[in-house]
Amino acid sequence: MITSEQREKLRGWLAGRLPDDLFEELTEVTVDREEITVIGRIPAPHLAQDVSAAEREAAVEGRIQEFRERTRDARIAVARDAEHRFRRKVSWGVECGGERALFTHVAAPVMTRLRQPERQVLDTLIAGGVARSRSDALAWCVRLVQRHTDDWLTELRESLEHVQRVRAQGPDAESEEAPKDTE
Repeated sequence: MITSEQREKLRGWLAGRLPDDLFEELTEVTVDREEITVIGRIPAPHLAQDVSAAEREAAVEGRIQEFRERTRDARIAVARDAEHRFRRKVSWGVECGGERALFTHVAAPVMTRLRQPERQVLDTLIAGGVARSRSDALAWCVRLVQRHTDDWLTELRESLEHVQRVRAQGPDAESEEAPKDTE
């Protein structure tokens, strides 16, 4: 977990470091222990209003692919600097024409121990064709919880940030006016 201030500093650093012509707008910066995900808006392709949905989808897909290839060197340079500075991998994504696409990003393994009733839930998802493996089923469950408990998770994250601020102000925190040993 990082604090709001650390997140703001990271977002500010990225806004200052990214080439001005990379994105129309830096829309989202997400951080966890392993990864920083940077998402920006790019211009949608100019199309006639009466084009089919399939043509519009293909045009957006083409625009995203063109952006990914054209900006690869610039994104790698920023990612190297950020990875050195923030000690996390950097992943990229874009929003274009109402679509969101993530480029190569970290899929971190997570170890857990599950009791039989929990394993049965995962096995039921596999048997029902919802997932191919227990790992897939667990990821599906996490996405489901994430989708339905966003308010609760937001409140929990804010509480954790508050705890970190209080800890930083505690007696073990370094201060400029620390008592001097007079012996």
